[in-house]
Amino acid sequence: MHKNNRKKRIKALLFAIIFFLVIHYLVGLGVIKSFPEIHPVVENATISLAIICAVLLARSFLEQLIDNMEQSEGEKYNLQRIVKLISWVVISLVIISFFFQKPYTTLAGLGLVSLVLGFALQAPITSFIAWLYIVFRRPYKVGDRIQIAQHKGDVVEVSYLDTIIREFSGDYLENDRTSGRLIYFPNSLILTGRVINYTGTFEPFIWNETAVQISYTSDLDFVESCLKNAVVQDFKEKYPNLSLKGNEPDVYFRINNYAWLEAVVSYPVEPKDTTGRRNRILRLALPMLNAAPDKVGFPEGSKR
Repeated sequence: MHKNNRKKRIKALLFAIIFFLVIHYLVGLGVIKSFPEIHPVVENATISLAIICAVLLARSFLEQLIDNMEQSEGEKYNLQRIVKLISWVVISLVIISFFFQKPYTTLAGLGLVSLVLGFALQAPITSFIAWLYIVFRRPYKVGDRIQIAQHKGDVVEVSYLDTIIREFSGDYLENDRTSGRLIYFPNSLILTGRVINYTGTFEPFIWNETAVQISYTSDLDFVESCLKNAVVQDFKEKYPNLSLKGNEPDVYFRINNYAWLEAVVSYPVEPKDTTGRRNRILRLALPMLNAAPDKVGFPEGSKR
């Protein structure tokens, strides 16, 4: 449907360009003799409209080219935003040149307006500069899971002035499930604080860990083996075409504040699957641990 709309728009813009150019040259050649006093205005208006339609046509072709590129959705999104920005800047210049025929007066007027707007719109201008930083430095893009200030979520839109993320965890959840809320924050926020991007160099994975409470009398080697086997089994079932080589799970032990041991297994996981992967690992590991009560003890009563 989107492609069909774009084709219709391209055809309409081509027709509009031809129409305005025909009117422009008919007026210029004197074929149209009615209302001669407005002929200069009509000539300028028609050529300006033809240029605007040409800019929109070029933007449509570029957007179609970007859609066909083998890039991530986030990179395509940023490229399309840049194309839209450039097209609107060119269109604005065409409109300004139509209304202000004297260039020096135009520049002076624009300078005065820019000075006033610069003071009045400091926050939006800062957010726009931050948008340029986001596009070229790429601290995050659409589809990334990020944390900025106290906000955590998946980036769904990066506009010229603000960013929208789909929140996960939040005030009502203690896991990585989406809360159903959208968070809007100004782009300028990234210039004054840190951004944590869960989609890092280890893409698509990050490291996470899960703890199991056991007694001091447990066979630590056996517990470590069970946890590692559970992680490897789940990874193979989830990613049959990937290998854990170089990123094998690891297990360490620590003393809990309530006087029992914790066996902690660390493993690679996709940022949006931390809760699901933890549940699957526990479902695989606990039956193995419970099947050997002579090797694994769990905190119960005075047993520590």
